[in-house]
Parts: sequence; structure tokens; C-alpha cells
Amino acid sequence: MSLDEAKAFLRVEHSDDDQIISALIAGARTHIETQSQVALITQGWRIVLDCWPQHGRIVVRPGPLKSLHAARFYDLNGNAHTIDTQGFVPDYGGSVLAFVPWAVPMPGRATAGIELDVKIGFGDTVEDVPESLRQAVRLLVSHWYDNRGGVASAGQSAVLPSTVAALIAPYRMFSI
Repeated sequence: MSLDEAKAFLRVEHSDDDQIISALIAGARTHIETQSQVALITQGWRIVLDCWPQHGRIVVRPGPLKSLHAARFYDLNGNAHTIDTQGFVPDYGGSVLAFVPWAVPMPGRATAGIELDVKIGFGDTVEDVPESLRQAVRLLVSHWYDNRGGVASAGQSAVLPSTVAALIAPYRMFSI
């Protein structure tokens, strides 16, 4: 969401709060990504593993998985070796990388011996993000803008407004 779009949604015609509104946009996007475990705009992430999962499936969080760009493992001397990404089968719907466990080389070092570079997110532009998630960002920015002084009382946590929670619920990715 651009600053101009946010100001139009909030019906703000002055520029006094531009810095605040920009911060609210960034915060709302991050909050929705955290709550739903999805990346709204395409992002590059590196997954680091100590060893390969025995069941041959790597759940990519946050999602949704767009592609696997590179895979490598490290030998005992700490040298990186490329793994052919064609050995992985991406399940885009489940945001999972599947592989045959016996077909991948075992890392030589015990810690952080495997690196996978993935692209996640709905797309490169705002228009690629589902409308309901864009509306969730708008509503959260509006809620925070209208309730700037509100804080949770002792023993309570800040609750996501129910309309925002309902909009992101279908996209939530849960880790098992």
C-alpha cells in the first residue's frame, strides 16, 4: 500500500501525519505477514538446516513457496558444494520442498551444513497480493491510526481486530 492509498483510505488530506502513516503501513504489513506466516510481496530467504529431514519434506515458512533457486551443502572442511535443484519437487500449494532422502549428499559439518535459497510471496507487485490481504493491511492501518494511544492493560495482549483476523484466516500457514 502506498502512502497516497493509505491517506485516501483514512480520508487524510494533510501531510502532517505522513511519517506516522508510512510507519503504520510497514508495521501492518509485517504484522499480517507474522500472523499469517505468508510473505505478501516476493522475498528471498535462506533456509539453513543441520541435516536433511528423514521424511524427505522441508516445510517452507513463511510461504507461499514460489521457487527454489539454489541448494548447497558443506563438507567437513567447510567448503560449499552445489546440489542440483532438479532433485527437489516443489509443492507450491503446501509450500513444501520434497526430495528423496537417500539421493541428497549428507553435510560434513554438524551445524548449518545445508543451505537452500528460496523465493516466497504472492508476487512482485501489490496487485499480486490477494485483495483480502490488502484489505487487512488497510483495516489494520486504519485501526492503529484511530487508536494510536491505546495500549493493552496489564496481563492482556493486544488483540488483532476481528475483521483483520477474519481476512487473513484463510491464508494462515501453520507449522507442525
